[in-house]
Amino acid sequence: MIGSTAFAGRRYAVLGLARSGLATVRALAKSGAHVVAWDSDPAARARAAGIDGVIVHDIAKLNLDGAAALVVSPGVPLNTHPLVARARTAGIAIIGDIELFAQARSELPPHKVVGITGTNGKSTTTALVHHILRTAGVPTLMGGNIGLPILEQAPLAAGGVYVLELSSYQLDLTRTLDCEVAVLLNLTPDHLDRYDGFEGYAASKARLFAMQSPTHDAVVGIGDTPSAQIARSLSARGEHLTKIAPGVCMDQSRWPALQGPHNAQNALAAIAAVKALGVSEADIDRGLASFTGLPHRMETVAVRNGVTFVDDSKATNPESAAPALGAFDRVHWIVGGKRKGDDLDACAPYFGSVVAAYTIGEAGPLFRDLLTGRVPVVQEAGDLVTALAHAAAAARDGDVVLLSPACASFDQFRDYEDRGAAFRAAVEALP
Repeated sequence: MIGSTAFAGRRYAVLGLARSGLATVRALAKSGAHVVAWDSDPAARARAAGIDGVIVHDIAKLNLDGAAALVVSPGVPLNTHPLVARARTAGIAIIGDIELFAQARSELPPHKVVGITGTNGKSTTTALVHHILRTAGVPTLMGGNIGLPILEQAPLAAGGVYVLELSSYQLDLTRTLDCEVAVLLNLTPDHLDRYDGFEGYAASKARLFAMQSPTHDAVVGIGDTPSAQIARSLSARGEHLTKIAPGVCMDQSRWPALQGPHNAQNALAAIAAVKALGVSEADIDRGLASFTGLPHRMETVAVRNGVTFVDDSKATNPESAAPALGAFDRVHWIVGGKRKGDDLDACAPYFGSVVAAYTIGEAGPLFRDLLTGRVPVVQEAGDLVTALAHAAAAARDGDVVLLSPACASFDQFRDYEDRGAAFRAAVEALP
């Protein structure tokens, strides 16, 4: 577990006790901090109540004066939550677990940090950088938005590299993380309910570089205008800035888990990141060839009677769903959930591959209307199990049943992993 003597004797309020929140209270308590923790979920509160040094109490009923910080989970909306507003009024720092990691770095063995953000591709790129480093024999851990709380992991030995996937929510809660290598893959509209327009979302991503020393390395994909503008703002870094342009021709035939133009961009960003860390070309080649991909990202879960069932639950917006649609010839598409926008325009170039669409969740009625007349068959199924039953019944030898929702999961599932697991279970339960 990662902690710091700087936390000892100080008061922290922790709001949100899912994976990262629970790891946070454990790390703070082990460091000798005084911790008050709260979550709206009674089961989460019960888990925290068993940790020595942690008091479970409704933070909204406490006086925050004198607290070192209010530590909130990334899921807490900073723009609307009343406790966040109270903390701001009281002048209390509002931070997350990544900031606590940043504050603890001075007591860790000498190491480096790679921070990776972007609207799409960041989990794959994070896992790929981590894998290449392991292949090269470099001690490494990955954490952050990829679902592995960084504070609950044992510190690396000297010379290690922490590889962090960083969402905009996490960056909003981070103040002092100076990454030796910072990566921005792309920027498209996402999470706009949490920001004052797209400009606010883009500014959140750009903070990764604002926290970084100018002599450290920045890697920026320039395939979209907002990312290219951020790259231009970093032009004074000279050799410490690498731009990843779209459309670069690459031989991806030896990388079975990295097919498609989107993965070419992910691979180029990962290559630039590990080169900045001194990894050899031979080790990079071995890492790219042996990478196996991520769960819930274009993951084949079964082949039944010639029909392939693919879990792409991690595609939580249209831009990330589009590559999956483009990867297959005949797709029965399960799409929907908690939508992040009002269109599926990013997927439109691949509608020719869709033989039928089955809409689910909150977005189901809207997506039914958007897809009617644009793909041959559209059914509003409502829920995942019903959609899968319809798709499996209609699919024939050579077809693909694809869960690529283009939406968040929170209307019907705990998270995208829960949604993907439900898909796998439903596939396994098919007659």
